[in-house]
Amino acid sequence: MGEIYRFDTVCEYNALNYHETLHPLVSIIDFSKANPRTWGKEKTVRINFGLYCIFLKDIKCGNLKYGRNYYDYQEGTLVFVSPGQVVEIENDGKVYQPKGHALVFHPDMIQGTNLAGSINEYHFFSYKTNEALHLSERERQIVLDCFSKINYELQQGVDKHSKKLIASNIELFLNYCERFYDRQFVTRDNVNKGILEKFEELLNGYFSTDNPQTIGLPSVAYFAEKLHLSANYFGDLMKKETGKSAKEYIHNKVIDIAKNKIFNSDKTMSEIAYELGFKYPQHFSRMFKSETGFTPNEYRSLN
Repeated sequence: MGEIYRFDTVCEYNALNYHETLHPLVSIIDFSKANPRTWGKEKTVRINFGLYCIFLKDIKCGNLKYGRNYYDYQEGTLVFVSPGQVVEIENDGKVYQPKGHALVFHPDMIQGTNLAGSINEYHFFSYKTNEALHLSERERQIVLDCFSKINYELQQGVDKHSKKLIASNIELFLNYCERFYDRQFVTRDNVNKGILEKFEELLNGYFSTDNPQTIGLPSVAYFAEKLHLSANYFGDLMKKETGKSAKEYIHNKVIDIAKNKIFNSDKTMSEIAYELGFKYPQHFSRMFKSETGFTPNEYRSLN
């Protein structure tokens, strides 16, 4: 499985990267200042963070191809990690010099601020590593500018204004990241359409098998796993492409199939509910009325 390294405090992570701790709850890391390191002989190293970490991987990654188009994002990527997540690193045992920058902050840093109430709305903290944010040169410069402003505050020493100013700058940075991800959804248009087509195929196929009876109602997580995406990334992609959440899209499909079964069969509502994956007929009736304004029996009578 590999050894697990834990970093629960900013001070611990600063020590690893040879940085002075200017603030106990937040730090800007310049990896060029870190000592060359190796993770030992383990082939896979696992790191458990008790911190929010945003890594700007300063690696020349070349031209990226999305669908049939090339996008020249050579300056690096942003990877987001939230407290409790475990990052895996494939290790060849060689000594290497880390490169890039990072913003790390403890959850206590934002307690009592506006950001504390909205931090869970930034879904990219639970995206997979392969769903990282690929930056253009201009976007990369904005990221570095945001890091610079936070670092400026750290250099001033801690006073009564520090928390508000630092939290505000972190929030500004995260809002920029939301904009950048929206851009990425657009530039990946061809890839996204392929994902939506595959999703539609999987969704239709789900109800042509005994999955509803054995697994139950299809979930967002089920299809995200089949598409090799994190649930949040899949949900955000669906919202951008269709204007509906993935859950709404699935519910609409369930209701369409239910209407067809109600209209074209003599089965009882309990039998139809079971075929669709509902454990209890009343749950089916409640969802159907919520979506259509009629109970299943009322809909059958009207038609």
